[in-house]
Amino acid sequence: MSALPNTGKLKLVTRYLLQHRHEPRECGVVFASFKGFESPLRHEATLASCRSGGHSIWWTVEADDEARALQLLPAYVAERTTVARVNEVEIP
Repeated sequence: MSALPNTGKLKLVTRYLLQHRHEPRECGVVFASFKGFESPLRHEATLASCRSGGHSIWWTVEADDEARALQLLPAYVAERTTVARVNEVEIP
């Protein structure tokens, strides 16, 4: 245990669900837009429905606000993405 007093406040980070939709013909552009774009989402697994014909991609991210959540995506993807603030719940 630390003898130092706790003088700082914990900053709560908000969780968002990003849902991106595109047309079947746009798949290549969507995935290519991540090349050269610095993001912690690159090279990470996420859910997508492209292979089953749905052409949506979902990411769960933590960010200070909706704008910062969208900044994790390349502009081409972010412009076609909706943002929802979410929390985990236990289903009874």
